[in-house]
Amino acid sequence: MAKSTKAKNKPAEKSLKTDNNISLTGKCLIAMPGIDDVRFDRSLIYVCSNSKEGSMGIVINRPIFPVKFPELLKQLDINIPPSEIVFEPDIVYGGPVESTRGFVLHTADYFLATTVIIREEIAITATLDILEAIALGKGPAKSMVALGYASWGAGQLEEELHSSTWLITDADNDLIFTTPHQQKWKSALKKLGVDANMLSSGQGNA
Repeated sequence: MAKSTKAKNKPAEKSLKTDNNISLTGKCLIAMPGIDDVRFDRSLIYVCSNSKEGSMGIVINRPIFPVKFPELLKQLDINIPPSEIVFEPDIVYGGPVESTRGFVLHTADYFLATTVIIREEIAITATLDILEAIALGKGPAKSMVALGYASWGAGQLEEELHSSTWLITDADNDLIFTTPHQQKWKSALKKLGVDANMLSSGQGNA
């Protein structure tokens, strides 16, 4: 994460399209059983961007243990005494790419010049200022810190969707920020009317 100057100018909302004119930005990808990559087994990924050049997303249901928020602040040279930390967001494994790079996925009630509004009420920020604001209780209403991200090259995600590697569902604040991490995968399937217990491991292919 990088430093930035604080600003209050809200950037334009971004909603990118796939070649099939179906927007995946702001949707959630549900990993199907049998996915050929253990790093994404039972993962729920929030798609932050999707275009003909490729796609990027954040895994939102894999908390990292035993990393604690005060320890992360210390590693990033954000000097806030533990006694002054008002709020500690969850820290999750965002994906296998650049695992030391941090992102904050959050509600769009808080934004900086570097914040990108993904869709409606969800935004992402990758600068240190937001971490300080969150710690002091001056940040967004809901947030999580992700280390790393998932990415796909041009057309790769679309190919995986065609091979039934992922299901797509709408995202909402409750699913992203409120539902317990261990329940998010099943809750996302339930939004589609799918019983997780009825899925067989042979249904997914990478």
